[in-house]
Parts: sequence; structure tokens; C-alpha cells
Amino acid sequence: MATDGNHFRWDRDSVLSGDLLSATSTQLCYENLNRSCVRSPYSPGPRLILYAVFGFGAVLAVCGNLLVMASILHFRQLHTPANFLVASLACADFLVGLTVMPFSTVRSVEGCWYFGDSYCKLHTCFDMSFCSSSIFHLCFISVDRYIAVSDPLIYPTRFTASVSGKCITFSWLLSIIYSFSLLYTGANEAGLEDLVSALTCVGGCQLAVNQRWVFINFLLFLIPMLVMITVYSKIFLIAKQQAQNLEKMNKQDDRASDSYKDRVSKRERKAAKTLGIAVAAFLLSWLPYFIDSIIDAFLGFITPTYVYEILVWIAYYNSAMNPLIYAFFYPWFRKAIKLIVTGKILRENSSTINLFPE
Repeated sequence: MATDGNHFRWDRDSVLSGDLLSATSTQLCYENLNRSCVRSPYSPGPRLILYAVFGFGAVLAVCGNLLVMASILHFRQLHTPANFLVASLACADFLVGLTVMPFSTVRSVEGCWYFGDSYCKLHTCFDMSFCSSSIFHLCFISVDRYIAVSDPLIYPTRFTASVSGKCITFSWLLSIIYSFSLLYTGANEAGLEDLVSALTCVGGCQLAVNQRWVFINFLLFLIPMLVMITVYSKIFLIAKQQAQNLEKMNKQDDRASDSYKDRVSKRERKAAKTLGIAVAAFLLSWLPYFIDSIIDAFLGFITPTYVYEILVWIAYYNSAMNPLIYAFFYPWFRKAIKLIVTGKILRENSSTINLFPE
């Protein structure tokens, strides 16, 4: 359906009202109300499968990120400026799993919004805020890793707890202020009022975003993405050079004074590699969605609804991926999970347990 180039799908779990109104199914979101949206005509089998897949993603996002936060906040050994950034990132993903994904599951499967108009807008604000916050956190984490790898001995004096706190505050405040001010002032619907009114149906939760704000949203993703790609490219070049230098030094006898620096460099490179994988996973999950958004904004709704829903849930599932990445690459995280699950963190002085045995 052409919309004069205007974009109507910033709410990532929305289904086009035009598609709903033109559907041939007689199932309605609200049977006894006029102008009710049309319900998705899924049979019980596919509906159950979709609920299982989407619900599993939400549970994984909530539980996995809760474990990350609990591990970093409980164990004193993990109380570092870099890990506080990771815990804050996990908090954003946790909130996506708690406040966004469960409601989006019903919305995507049923094609109806049963949670009221007020929470429709609030849900979208949560969606935008938490996902934007994740982008900014990952951008700051990439810069943190660059400083750590480029000069690991000076790094502790440059990236302090104060600096980490400022990065966390910036990531949250900018995301929340931007999202709520955009949607609650109605700036996103400027010039689209008549069309929005014509397409509105009872049981829908679609929010209009005009071309200008779609482009700004895309830039808010693109700029941090370019920063992350640039920084991690430099990180891996530095890591490669350091590895070559260490190999040369291994052949020399007088390297005792450098042994500590070598161990620190190796640890920081491993951390940078793991977080680099997390960044790559984030970009691969979100890039298709943002590309589709910018295309739809200027060419109309050319993406089939089912393809759009797939892109939405690939992006949502990213909130559940980071804990799996940490569990695969970080032995300390696996040990922390074991201590949490078995209840050993309830013991006295459990916060001082050594998670990094030599």
C-alpha cells in the first residue's frame, strides 16, 4: 500500500492496518465493536509454534541477562568499570525481554493489541528506549576495549568508574529522552494526521513515523555502527601486532620484566574478541531491520508483513544472544552461573569467591 513515502512501522511489532482491513478472514480482535482490526487467521498448530518460539526468546532474554547482572553485581572480582557497562547493557536487554517481547508476542501472533491505547504508546517508547540504549552501550564498550588493548597498563587510569558511570548515564538518558519526547509530542506524526485517522482500527497498535524521523532513527543506528566497526578494526590490527611482538619476545631470554604486561595484553585481547562477537551479533540482528525501515520510508510498504515480522523477531532475539556468547567464551561467567543456580551465593562471603583460578 503506497503512503506517499511516509513510514508507519517504527513500532517494530505492529502489523499494517491496511493489511488488516483488507483481510478476508472474518475473525476480529473485538467481535462486537465497529472498526475492529482483523485477527490473524492462524490455525492452532502454527499459533502454538509461534507462541513457543517467541515466548522462549522472551524467557531467555529475561533469565540470561538477569544472570549477567547478578554475576557482575554480586561478585566483587567483577566490579570493574568495563563490567559495569556490560551489566548496564544486560539491563537494557533484560527490560526488552520483560516489557516488550511478551506483549509483542501476542501482537505478532494474534495481529491484535489487547493491552490498551496507553500501554501501546508506552510499549513503543520502551522498545525504542531500550534498543537505542543497547546501541550506545555497545559503542562505548567498543571504545573501552580499544583503550584497553592499545595500552593495557595505562587503561585503568583512563577508563575509571567515573567515566563508566558517565557513559551509562548518557546511554540511558539520551535514549529515554529522545524516545519519549518524540512519541509523546506527536512529532513523529507531523503531516500524517489524516492518514493515521483513516487507518486506525480498534485493537491496533501502529504508530506513524514520517520520513524525517525515520531518517534520524536510522542515523542513530548508523553512526554508532560505523564507530564500532572502525574501532574494532583497529583493535584487531593492534591485537595482531601484539601477538607478533609476543612471539618474537618468546624467543628471547630477557623478557621477565614484560611478563605481567604480556598477561594483561592477552586478557584484554580475549575480552575484546568476545565483546567484538557480541557487537557483530548485534549488527547482524539489527541491520536488516533498519535497512528495511529506511527503504519502506521512501518507497512505501514494499515489504510483505510476514517478512517484516521475521526481521522484527531476529532483532528481538538479539537481547537473548549476549548471555549465550558470554557463557560460551567466559569461564568466569559459567562458574558464576553455577554458583547462582546452586544457591551458593547465599553463603557468607560468597561475593569474594575467586572466579579466575590460575
